[in-house]
Amino acid sequence: MQIKNIIFDFGGVLMDWNPRYFFKDYFNDDERMEYFLENIAQDEWNIEQDRGRTLLEGTEIQVKKFPEWEKEIRAYYDNWEVMLKSDIPHHVEVLRKLGNTDYHLFGLTNWSEETFPYALDTYDFFNLFDGKIVVSGTEKLIKPDPAIWHVLLKRYNIIAEESVFIDDNLKNIEMAKNLGFYTIHIKPETDLKEELTKLGVEI
Repeated sequence: MQIKNIIFDFGGVLMDWNPRYFFKDYFNDDERMEYFLENIAQDEWNIEQDRGRTLLEGTEIQVKKFPEWEKEIRAYYDNWEVMLKSDIPHHVEVLRKLGNTDYHLFGLTNWSEETFPYALDTYDFFNLFDGKIVVSGTEKLIKPDPAIWHVLLKRYNIIAEESVFIDDNLKNIEMAKNLGFYTIHIKPETDLKEELTKLGVEI
């Protein structure tokens, strides 16, 4: 079947986000920073904000749980924009080229509804999606829950078997495969243009 749609995850694919970009200087102590990010402000906590919990509620829950880390926990979302270091230029270049083709471009991202607008306003390449972006925090659904892919498919009337899904998270890739998508798993060494070409996508 011919590919018509190309669906991008954002973090780790088009955007370089990492809390270490802020906390490295904040702590000036890598061991303490890693302890904080692995045990206090860990991925599992941040994911709940991506699932739709407010930043305020998430912060207060964690402050109550770890009062001795209150200052650091409050610094997390107060400095979130520093953590969003930049775009990932070689992938954005491929996206821009796709923007000049007949392929339909979509976004499917695990991202807080409160922080995503900053990225949207700051990086012009998001305009290439023409608003066709499904954000986990808005939908109160999060990858790899298959329900969020079904939101995308139904809302934009597209077919999984005619679509490529691109993500850096292996669990998300595996779920997309199960749902019938072509997939590209982004790793540090991935050449996105080459992988798309292998699938017959003409750029």
